[in-house]
Amino acid sequence: MLIIGIAGGTGCGKTTVVNQILNELPEGEVGVISQDSYYKDTSHLSYDERVKINFDHPRSIDFELLAEHVKDLKNNKAIHQPVYSFVKHNRTGETLLTNPRKVMIIEGILILTNPELRDMFDIKIFVHADSDERLIRRLKRDISERGRDLDEVLNRYQTTLKPMHNQFIEPMKEYADIIIPNNKHNTVAIDIVKTIITEKL
Repeated sequence: MLIIGIAGGTGCGKTTVVNQILNELPEGEVGVISQDSYYKDTSHLSYDERVKINFDHPRSIDFELLAEHVKDLKNNKAIHQPVYSFVKHNRTGETLLTNPRKVMIIEGILILTNPELRDMFDIKIFVHADSDERLIRRLKRDISERGRDLDEVLNRYQTTLKPMHNQFIEPMKEYADIIIPNNKHNTVAIDIVKTIITEKL
């Protein structure tokens, strides 16, 4: 099994890169796990308390469970991924059955911050995008898909997102094997990744 970690700041276009890789490979050979599914269970907190959580800090992620699940997949065992709701800021209690595949992509803003998880990746990719671009994408997404308002998103960006990005995400570039500039000219980087995957397969 080939395990690929794809990191980068919020709204940098990780999903686009994941989809570009998926489109280039045979169907059924690639599985995707999102770090977002592994936000810690916050059922013991009220909604108002959950809203105040810093979701851009590595502490908000259940890395223990995520690492355990990656190990299980490596050992050819299926896993039950938690399902997370961004509207309720909590896991839904449902799970998603995920079977091992030849290639497993693990994607998320903080996945390279965890040494145990990082060591499991055969290829580490960092998707880089301009900070203005990332803010605009985050605004559009949070307002249209996650029921947030403009002030809430901007406030979170200034107080949490930006400082956390500078402290935890940007420094992770040094662990990346490949840095992909997220713009329309990134086809070369995608081709390189595709070639490496095809060779390993």
